[in-house]
Amino acid sequence: MSMPRLRTVALVAGAALLARRAMRRRIGAAPLWPMPSLDEPVSGRGRLATVTRRVLVTERTVPAEGVVQLRLEGTGLPAWQPGAHLDLVLPSGLVRQYSLCGDPADTGAYTVATRLIEPGGRGGSREVHDRLREGTEIEIRGPRNRFPLVDAPAYVFVAGGIGITPILPMLRAAEAAGAAWRLLYCGRSRATMPYLDQVEKLGAPGGRVTVVAEDESGLPGLGFLAGVPAETAVYCCGPDGLMDAVAAALPEGRSPRLERFSPAATTGGDAFEVELRRSGRTVTVAPEQSVLAAVRSALPGVPYSCEQGFCGTCQQRVVAGEIDHRDELLTDAERADSMLICVSRCAGGRLVLDL
Repeated sequence: MSMPRLRTVALVAGAALLARRAMRRRIGAAPLWPMPSLDEPVSGRGRLATVTRRVLVTERTVPAEGVVQLRLEGTGLPAWQPGAHLDLVLPSGLVRQYSLCGDPADTGAYTVATRLIEPGGRGGSREVHDRLREGTEIEIRGPRNRFPLVDAPAYVFVAGGIGITPILPMLRAAEAAGAAWRLLYCGRSRATMPYLDQVEKLGAPGGRVTVVAEDESGLPGLGFLAGVPAETAVYCCGPDGLMDAVAAALPEGRSPRLERFSPAATTGGDAFEVELRRSGRTVTVAPEQSVLAAVRSALPGVPYSCEQGFCGTCQQRVVAGEIDHRDELLTDAERADSMLICVSRCAGGRLVLDL
């Protein structure tokens, strides 16, 4: 190497060293350094998981009647654990949540499945079934996990229909850990129950999987839950009626870990008033009504999407009043003066929103 080039390399290296030293001095002098760490965030769980990423639908299959499974491939996808879900930002702008049902070791893709819900659905499942095809690029957020698999010596899983999606990775994890487990899997018919062959294979031998198809056997019996040992973790995902029945069947003082399809509880308690300060209007929120519904009766253009407190589309600034936060998204700082009006409510008699 020539002398002029050696001098150039030395100058560049020296400049880089000085820059690194200057940066270290600036960090050391910063009033927030070092930042304190928390084992778990106080609120706003999974806030970093709200980053939007683009993925490609590379495979579309039908694992059961009325159910579509999508393989979503991308780069730099965050790791996940059984029980986690994704936000899918659909082409229309709707945001919907679907449980991850693939293999956490598959770091280049996520797998989700959704059942077509109609009538009574909110449009997301129809859009997934009609518009998401192989080659479609969509945005996702997450994953988040509000249904984690805890360490336990034994597990009882109860799944209803599409509720098998978060349970399936849990079965694999329990099996890999050598834990005792059993599954009650129920549905309208065997043809409508996704991943039935996989769970039956996991449960053999030993009869650890009980399949109850309503067109063959009627409703499932839950009497066995009364004798579940205290150290056994009980998980359930499915229709509300099934989850309520599981909770009622457990011994007094025991509660199952639940993953619900329906929006978070937005009702209950007393009615209260919401003043829309900039609009000069006041609406009354009934006990069985969400703030979002009441506000949209006066201001139909107020944006919203998931109606479950996950996506943040309906976040509004609160001018006055005590908030009953019921979301899974906002940080502590945001909760000081804002709320997600799709799920959160008033802890007093009146809220004032900057609307």
